[in-house]
Amino acid sequence: MVTQTKQSAAAGDTRSGQDAPLRLDGFLPYQLNVASNLVSQALSRLYAERYGIGVPEWRVLVTLGEFETMTGKAVGEHSHMHKTKVSRAVALLEKRKLVMRRVNRSDLRESFLSLTPEGRAIYEELAPGAAAFAQYLVEAIDPGDRDAFARALQCLIERAKPLAEDATEDPER
Repeated sequence: MVTQTKQSAAAGDTRSGQDAPLRLDGFLPYQLNVASNLVSQALSRLYAERYGIGVPEWRVLVTLGEFETMTGKAVGEHSHMHKTKVSRAVALLEKRKLVMRRVNRSDLRESFLSLTPEGRAIYEELAPGAAAFAQYLVEAIDPGDRDAFARALQCLIERAKPLAEDATEDPER
């Protein structure tokens, strides 16, 4: 007899999952998404309680910590965040006086963003913990496999970039 999952049984589906045309647990995009979400949630424990910031604010803060001054658009491109998420994160960080905005005199529609001294202090304080967290994750990979893993991850990123760009250009896709 075929064993059903609770969800498929509740839906009246008698398929076992073994003959499904696509199984999520072995589907690379799903696996990458699960890994990304779990890593983000775990990392956020380092800064959410102590600094009261979420993932978007963290990304903006760290991006500006690394590059010093950028436009909101450049922050979004670098961190792969939608412009509305960047805008909300910047507004929250500005309200907390962690980010400051300076108007671009050659294009009044955009501003240059940078960390305030308080924002810089938080970045300097949390960066070592974030680096240690990343090292802890990497240590789960056999030392002989780490270079191959880094190359494979970079290949996946490079392969997905043009596909993601195509999807944003054609909203019907």
